[in-house]
Amino acid sequence: MLKSAARTATGLLLAGGLIAALAAQAQAQGNADYFKGKTVTYIVATAAGGGYDLYGRLVAEYMQRYLPGSTFIVRNMPGAGHLVGANTIYASRPDGLTIGTFNTGLIYNQLVGLPGMKFDLTKMSWIGKATTEPRTITIAQQSPIKTFADLQAAKEPLNFATSGVGSANYVETTMLTAALKLPAKVLTGYNGNDDQLAMRRGEVAATIGSRSSFDQFVRNGYGRFVAQIGGKDTDVPQLRDLVKDPAALSLIALVQSQGDISRLTAGPPGIPPDVLEALRQAYRKALEDKELQEKAAKLERPVEPGYGDDVLNAVVTALKQPPETIALLSAALKKK
Repeated sequence: MLKSAARTATGLLLAGGLIAALAAQAQAQGNADYFKGKTVTYIVATAAGGGYDLYGRLVAEYMQRYLPGSTFIVRNMPGAGHLVGANTIYASRPDGLTIGTFNTGLIYNQLVGLPGMKFDLTKMSWIGKATTEPRTITIAQQSPIKTFADLQAAKEPLNFATSGVGSANYVETTMLTAALKLPAKVLTGYNGNDDQLAMRRGEVAATIGSRSSFDQFVRNGYGRFVAQIGGKDTDVPQLRDLVKDPAALSLIALVQSQGDISRLTAGPPGIPPDVLEALRQAYRKALEDKELQEKAAKLERPVEPGYGDDVLNAVVTALKQPPETIALLSAALKKK
């Protein structure tokens, strides 16, 4: 009798769970109809060209496909290291019709309380992330620097290209070159593919950014990787293996945590749960679409997606750094 009752109870629980899952799926599908005849603005917080723009346009194209009757418009809003675009997304009406992408450097900015931030990343409506992005130190091919040891030993400062103050590669370049005591002069204003063009011109010698943005550049013989942070590649030395200083290692670990949640898509706080679920379902279908994955593969861009609350939880975790790490981050930025 007891075993029979237990089996019955288990069956009821499983059936209840299945019904709840089907109901949630039906609700998400039903609210996809909300987007029929509506225009969704997808904000990319950079200029046209470059990795954020590429991923943003792929996501927008395929989300439109999975929200039938909708129209997605990509709007580039560069400025202030992604702050302009992120502030605009955050301040938008929470109707699900304005979403977008910006870089994980804003996590660093929230940790140190950067002026100009008008948002709280933990309150945004998180839709997903497209990939994992290991960082690399890339050196222009005409530079005599061949290895990370050469970089450390350089007698004259090297020009490092970054985008706007507050962007991920600005923050990472600034704090890593300071913590590692590298001879570097950090230059800003290189958006999209400007840094690659500047390296080819000999205007700058180095940059720190996502590997996928520079793989083709390096394969074409225009530059070389001398160190990498995160990722599964074995052809480039991991920076953590080249460094012994505990403070620097803490910052390297922080950078790697940001690389794990790259090419984010989010909306403003307060999007109704059913509308947000429809966006998340469309995003999931878009990132798992074989055609999108094939396009990304041809463009040599990785797709390693994450979804919804999993991404929110990763952002929240990244913002829970110990005081010691935040102090190191602040000190490194102030030193430069």
